[in-house]
Amino acid sequence: MTHKRNVAIFIFDDMEVLDFAGPFEVFNVTGEIIDPPPFHVYTVAQSAEPVYARGRLSINPHYTIDNCPAPDILLVPGGFGTRALMKNEALLAWLREQSERLNHLLSVCTGSLVLGAAGLLEGLEATTHHTTMDLLRKHAPGATIHEDRRFVDNGQIITSGGISAGIDMALYVVSKLLPEDQLRATLKEMEYDWEPERHAKVWAKMPGLQTP
Repeated sequence: MTHKRNVAIFIFDDMEVLDFAGPFEVFNVTGEIIDPPPFHVYTVAQSAEPVYARGRLSINPHYTIDNCPAPDILLVPGGFGTRALMKNEALLAWLREQSERLNHLLSVCTGSLVLGAAGLLEGLEATTHHTTMDLLRKHAPGATIHEDRRFVDNGQIITSGGISAGIDMALYVVSKLLPEDQLRATLKEMEYDWEPERHAKVWAKMPGLQTP
């Protein structure tokens, strides 16, 4: 029987919409079409108040950091709101605490800046949005930054590039955790087209899996 993993997506004001919505869709679709469901996906914020993403899109969080189910996978999206999070000691402390028990800690776009500010990228490899590579170097001075990678897998911690790259990273996580046929079912349901050239470095690591 497939173990159902809790996937928590942290949301905050001024986050990029696709950064959280893309991975949410991937994990949720997989959880809906596979039986038994492999994922339980939910949003979590610092408070129960609505979050206003880019374009003033309003989202009501399912939980707060004080009452959410213990996540197995935690994702931090990006957006201009990350600049405030990087100075939010309560949030950074919560991330550090969660990192000690998580199976996977994920970031999309400038979400990696928050992980860097929390000290979680030291000695690791990482990437971020193409406009903030130098800023990531500043806040994660001990990390090796890759400017030519769609996402970077360190094992527990996986960071991705900007915005749409979060979809690819989430699919990659699905491919790591679930059988190939379940990944294919997710891709088919989402009608998501893969570009072999863009994903060659990633898919080459998975023998036998051909890009649809």
